[in-house]
Amino acid sequence: MTALPPDSTASSDPAARRPIRDLPDELISQIAAGEVVERPASAVRELVDNALDAGASQVTVRLLAGGVRLIAVEDDGLGIPRDELPVALRRHATSKITSLHDLESVATMGFRGEALAAVASVSEMALLSRTAQQASAFLLDARSGELRPAARSQGTTVEVKELFFSTPARRKFLKTDATELAHCVEAVRRHALARPDVGFAIWHEGKLVEQWRATAADGITAEAALQQRLSDVLGEDFITNSVPVHLRLGAVTVTGRAGLPDAARARADQQFCYVNDRFVRDKVLTHAARSAYEDVLHGQRQPVYALYLQIDPLRVDVNVHPTKIEVRFRDSREVHQAVRHAVDNALAAPRAQGLATVSVASAALSAVDSDKKHPKTPIWQVQSAIKFEDRAGHKVSDLQALWGTPTPQPAMPVAAEAPPASPTANMAAAPAEGAWPLGRAVAQIHGVYILAESAQGMVIVDMHAAHERIVYERLKAQVDQGARIASQPLLIPATFAATPEEVATAEVHADTLALLGLEVVPFSPRTLAVRAVPTPLAQGDPVELARSVLAELGQHDASTVVQRARNEILATMACHGAVRANRRLTIAEMDALLRQMEVTERSDQCNHGRPTWRQLGMKELDALFLRGR
Repeated sequence: MTALPPDSTASSDPAARRPIRDLPDELISQIAAGEVVERPASAVRELVDNALDAGASQVTVRLLAGGVRLIAVEDDGLGIPRDELPVALRRHATSKITSLHDLESVATMGFRGEALAAVASVSEMALLSRTAQQASAFLLDARSGELRPAARSQGTTVEVKELFFSTPARRKFLKTDATELAHCVEAVRRHALARPDVGFAIWHEGKLVEQWRATAADGITAEAALQQRLSDVLGEDFITNSVPVHLRLGAVTVTGRAGLPDAARARADQQFCYVNDRFVRDKVLTHAARSAYEDVLHGQRQPVYALYLQIDPLRVDVNVHPTKIEVRFRDSREVHQAVRHAVDNALAAPRAQGLATVSVASAALSAVDSDKKHPKTPIWQVQSAIKFEDRAGHKVSDLQALWGTPTPQPAMPVAAEAPPASPTANMAAAPAEGAWPLGRAVAQIHGVYILAESAQGMVIVDMHAAHERIVYERLKAQVDQGARIASQPLLIPATFAATPEEVATAEVHADTLALLGLEVVPFSPRTLAVRAVPTPLAQGDPVELARSVLAELGQHDASTVVQRARNEILATMACHGAVRANRRLTIAEMDALLRQMEVTERSDQCNHGRPTWRQLGMKELDALFLRGR
């Protein structure tokens, strides 16, 4: 066999032996840049991180061609001393950490010491900086290493020209200038949402694209400054259609705003999570926020929110990915619970409580006027006026008991017409109507909607949807107190062929199945028998129900499955127990429903995520009839 010459094609054979060599520094930096700098927006993010770490109060970003031709980030921070400018461009050179302990408790935005070196390896970079102690600024050319004096006030300017000029293949993967500009703006916007004390400005091709002025000042609370910044960045509609979030649970503090279910979007493009002021994408946080909306938002709609977590840096690892956008929590369960409870508590309060109330004088006049139209019975005496239809096989009296024990009225039935009473007596017996956020009922429309008059205008209520939520919340409260879901034994047990995993799950989680009203027992080594099912689902397919619950129990934590399955069953019970469409209600019954809505958690949405009421203010009503024009 003839040996091949050294310069033959055998050298390109993957199986051929190649010597191990040190890579050139430039190639090492370009490989690292592939992880750190994906597109112009990545460079913008890293440079703004450095500006914020330098204590800047104003950050200006200037772009050309979407950031491909030029990225210039200017700040008024502390600046970099002349002798440290060349060091700043070296790989793994940083002022933010000096030991392993510093790495495990990072409190700055940057810390890896890779960004400037990575960007410099794929672009033409210049660094201009001045500290308060220097008589002039100094300009460093990253390519030539030339350092010379220049004019600039205190702070730093980083200029990045012709990004990816040294790696043409990477440049071909970039999108249009408009798309890259949008990503750059989004990168700065994420920083702006976390730092209301810093002003941000973005210029493109010499034109101002976005500007957010610093909102923190003397006399303004941090909460007010954050709300103003959220309004400036996300729009006033975000504030109008969201509720404040604030909860401290253990070592985690969660603040921010959670969007109302009505404001949900088709895309998850307005979901912002921050950990110690760092924007992150984390499955734990996303799942926790979504699970809080589980009971009020159904289908594929995506909620909107801006959530800020403050946690001890020692309890979170930010050194997970070179882009620093991913984190890992020491106790992810603790964080999940904190976020879920914070958002859930914020969404639970009925929005009707936040409606403005009229003055006491107006309320008194309204009460006098309403007495002339129809007499009122104290609201705590009419809660039992709404009757339930027995469509689920359960006792009507059991569901009526959900309203509580009404005050006895031996003189006449609750729903009967009472003789006219004096205005003074009525005002003493019940709260003034002006204090009722959803107003007083005046009519029923097509047996479906309740029309109410409030201090602000007119309120329209979907009576079935509203009552469904009320019954549902009452059922949940009862079960939370220890009551089990009623089950109905099957006359003939339903058997089905089961996998070994399903048989094992049924044996291990027998108590959990009993809580849900299910009795599933082994019939043979490969067969399960369903002996009882929840009463509301007695007419359904017991085998399909058992399989789905066993699958959930096999894949997820038992407590989570019980919560979800229990809520679905209770929602079915509530739907059957709520007043149906085309059912005529008296004025007293309608008023009772409105009063319950005002105090029932999550009463703004039905069990299927649809709104239960809408309000038309006087301005909107006047506009319909062109009044005031």
